[in-house]
Amino acid sequence: MEWKRDTYRISDDKSELDMFYIGPALQQSYWAAGRPLEIIEESISNSLTLGLFAEGRQIGFARAVTDKCTFAWVCDVMVHPDYRGVGLGKWLMDCLSEHPDVVNVSQQLLRTRDAHGLYEQYGYTVCDAMVKKIDRD
Repeated sequence: MEWKRDTYRISDDKSELDMFYIGPALQQSYWAAGRPLEIIEESISNSLTLGLFAEGRQIGFARAVTDKCTFAWVCDVMVHPDYRGVGLGKWLMDCLSEHPDVVNVSQQLLRTRDAHGLYEQYGYTVCDAMVKKIDRD
């Protein structure tokens, strides 16, 4: 799928993704700091991904892990700092929310330390509880 707005474009075509942008941007984020590039690449290959493009280069990214019917975990939503503040993050979430792979899922989750106001516009609520499986030696 593809969406266009002014000079911007969003696509779910993985072949267009720029790993030279995505890898370092994620590795510098608070939520994926230090994540190895191999893991980033594998997570992308196993997920629904959207790339945000302007002027022939990638400027944003979003990913959802989903079974396409009951569950979607929205993650790795980011917009390059030079392009923030003009509604592109909101548009990226709009496109992700209407994508056929997640539009009808019964449960959508995400985890974030910031941008709560953005995500609340899409029906997400802050939840303090989190269950985590702990690997045992």
